[in-house]
Amino acid sequence: MTKHSTGTRKDWLAARLALLEAEKQLTRRSDAVAQQRQELPWVRIDKQYRFDTENGSASLQDLFGSRSQLIIYHFMFGPDYSAGCPSCSSIADGFNGIAVHLQNHDVAFATVSRAPLPKLLAYRQRMGWDFPWVSALGSDFNADFNVSFTEEQQRQGIEYNYRREPGLEVTGIGQSLTKRGEGPVAEHAAMTGTDVATYTRERPGMSAFALEDGVIYHTYSTFARGLDGLWGMYQWLDRAPEGRNETGTWWRRHDEYGKR
Repeated sequence: MTKHSTGTRKDWLAARLALLEAEKQLTRRSDAVAQQRQELPWVRIDKQYRFDTENGSASLQDLFGSRSQLIIYHFMFGPDYSAGCPSCSSIADGFNGIAVHLQNHDVAFATVSRAPLPKLLAYRQRMGWDFPWVSALGSDFNADFNVSFTEEQQRQGIEYNYRREPGLEVTGIGQSLTKRGEGPVAEHAAMTGTDVATYTRERPGMSAFALEDGVIYHTYSTFARGLDGLWGMYQWLDRAPEGRNETGTWWRRHDEYGKR
């Protein structure tokens, strides 16, 4: 016997129509927020960033190709990782499907990480992806866009997701992020072959850029739960009967289900 409320089809339809009005309000609000996002002032980028790509060294402008817009996903894959972040990997499972559509609507797409390019490409092959992935190793790019931090910054406290986080505890475990070294963050750190301190020196995010008259502008960035809308898995779960129904980290890389 289900513990959920039940009713007749008439009861369901009345409740569904009430929900439909709420969904329409949310859609209209989402449209308004999207407009506000597009009206943010653009910030000119004069710094020369270089990336390692499959076609050799490239500038930020090179990543645009022939397009006037560029979206970058900041994938958590640091130089000391043995594998990519499982959460970023789950999000990236949707990139192959959307990248081709973006590219045909004047929007270039690339994923950027600090791990060496051979490590990134080997992991991409393992995952069966083919979207562009470039390495920012040796560049200030990830640091400048607040998704990569040094050990010293981590000890002092970092600025991430537009707010300040407390410094990492001297024990080497981020007590503000874990329960005495346990929990989802520690579990994900282990899945990347690192400890919590090393794992959390990289952070997820996405950034958007525009190219106009040879000048590159930074137009938008979002981090943490601001990425929820890009995480296709959650958009489906939010419409499933029990929603996200989470008590901890349940997802794995797509080639790891059934192995535990």
